Amino acid sequence: MGRVCVSIGEKGYPACSRALKSVDFAEIRLDKTGLDTKATERLFSLAKASGIQLIATCRPDGGMDMAARSNLLSAAMKAGAAFVDVEVESPHAYREYITRRAKAAGCKIIVSYHDYRMTPETAVLKETVERCFRCGADIAKIACMAREDRDSVRLLSLLDDARQIVVIGMGQNGKITRVAAPLLGSPFTFASASAGKETAAGQIDKATLESMHRVIES
Repeated sequence: MGRVCVSIGEKGYPACSRALKSVDFAEIRLDKTGLDTKATERLFSLAKASGIQLIATCRPDGGMDMAARSNLLSAAMKAGAAFVDVEVESPHAYREYITRRAKAAGCKIIVSYHDYRMTPETAVLKETVERCFRCGADIAKIACMAREDRDSVRLLSLLDDARQIVVIGMGQNGKITRVAAPLLGSPFTFASASAGKETAAGQIDKATLESMHRVIES
């Protein structure tokens, strides 16, 4: 079964470091935390020393320019990030720079795709997966807004693949993907640290999600 990754978007270093105390695998949403490069290095160094695997993510919706985002992700990789997330939709030069730095740092690369409006048809989703891997992904991540049940079915069907793929249906109708995907071959899924701490639409809190997995597996 895949793992549960807690997505952390707390403001400031103290809040982020507190959030890491109860997890062994987390995503740091650097676009939400307000951390500078020094604080980012400090946080990722702390996590590595504590045996916590971190994904460094810095989405463009936070309003930072590409140079600022590059600096934060580079600081995270330098300090021991286990994974870095780079958007397949991002400019080629930016994506190439991040993937090159990741390889030099021994950091695995997640190339992600996001559609916040809808879930495309299967052929488009499959081509997007291929595009992620062509861009150097160790893991392809496909996150789309699920407006109806069949959207979640299409997303989950992408897991019939020998490669590592994370699928997420955003929104209420996509919650089933967060439960089912790690049971069907996805290496991990994302959860919030607790109710009210969601960093994306439709996230389930870690305790609830892990409880659901235990019930299904029992």
